[in-house]
Amino acid sequence: MFAELKESVLVIVHSPYSLLGLIFISFIESAFFPIPPDTLMIPLSLLNPPMAYTYALLTTISSVAGGFLGYAIGNKGGKPIVRRIISDHKMQRVRALYQKYDVWAVTMGAFTPLPYKVFTIAAGLMDLNLRRFALASFIGRGGRFFAVATIIFLFGETAQHILSEYFEVAVITMSILLIGSIALANTILSSKSRQPSEIVEKRSEQPL
Repeated sequence: MFAELKESVLVIVHSPYSLLGLIFISFIESAFFPIPPDTLMIPLSLLNPPMAYTYALLTTISSVAGGFLGYAIGNKGGKPIVRRIISDHKMQRVRALYQKYDVWAVTMGAFTPLPYKVFTIAAGLMDLNLRRFALASFIGRGGRFFAVATIIFLFGETAQHILSEYFEVAVITMSILLIGSIALANTILSSKSRQPSEIVEKRSEQPL
């Protein structure tokens, strides 16, 4: 069924409604559709590399807009509906990320191969701040789609091999580096914030 659905999506590439199809699929994928927009964006960009950045922009905007639908499903629809769309195993993984990284979980979910809809719905379930959610979505989705567009723009037809062989590995590596950078920054900031309070405590302990 998944393969048939993917083939149906690819038919849109050669239709006169390819742009509308890209916008629509990018939107619904962020909330419930199983096929990622890359499936349509990549062949469209390969057919017309100078338009790669335009496709990336449309995909990013549509995907982020669809993310708000996913957020609403999680926030208003409640757990009974969510259980029909997302497995308990996936939700446990996402909940662990939210508890540890807050809004960065959305950024990672938007950028990595993990299903973005899992993170948009979870954001609504956990009442994530909408502005922070939108910012994280733009960073993650834009980073992913513009990275694809850049590869296609620079390498043309060769980009298909690069994307199929190395892109997901590069994305996962960058995500690990991102997590490490965030953890390091949090450690540095927390240590700096403790220093002034420690100085004040030491001074207050000194006899007058």
